[in-house]
Amino acid sequence: MDFNEETISSREIFKGRIIKLRVDKVRLPDSRESTREIVEHAGAVAIIALDEEENIILVRQYRKPVEQVLLEIPAGTLEADEDPLACAQRELREETGLTADHWQKILAYYSAPGFCNEKLHIYLARGLHEGQDDTDEDEFVEMIRLPLQDAYQMIFTGEIQDGKSIIGVQYAWHKR
Repeated sequence: MDFNEETISSREIFKGRIIKLRVDKVRLPDSRESTREIVEHAGAVAIIALDEEENIILVRQYRKPVEQVLLEIPAGTLEADEDPLACAQRELREETGLTADHWQKILAYYSAPGFCNEKLHIYLARGLHEGQDDTDEDEFVEMIRLPLQDAYQMIFTGEIQDGKSIIGVQYAWHKR
C-alpha cells in the first residue's frame, strides 16, 4: 500500500522567530482529502555531557509551554544552515560555559512527527573544560552536575520529564 499523501495546497498561518505554522490540504492514499496542521522548525541539538567522574551535566530552566522549571540536558535550536555539531558545541558553551575535547553523534530523531518536522540531533561530549557561559539575553539557566545514577533515577521519579533528556540520560546509563 502507498501511504504517501499528496499536497494539494499549503497555507502559511504564522511565522515566528523559532517556528512556522502551516496548514496543508492533502490527498490521502484512498483519494479522499484532509488537512494537516504542521509546525515547521529548523531542528535542534542536545548534548550528553559527561565529566571524568561520570557526572552528567544538566541545566535547570523555566519552560513557558508547560509552566514549570525542567531539568534537561543542554540543548538548542539550529541556526539557518548551521552544522549540527557546530550548534552542539555552541550550545554547550553558551548554556554551561563548558567545552569538550571529544564529540560523538549518537542519533537523530523527529521529536513529534505527528505535527512537527523538528529533527533533534543528540551528541555525546567528553573531555570537558570549564569556561564562561554565554547565555542568550532572554535565557536563564542554572547548570547542575549530577552523578549519572542519580539522573537515571530522576527519570522514574518524574524529576526529568522531557524526551531528549530521557533519551540522553538513558543512553549514557546503558553505555557506561
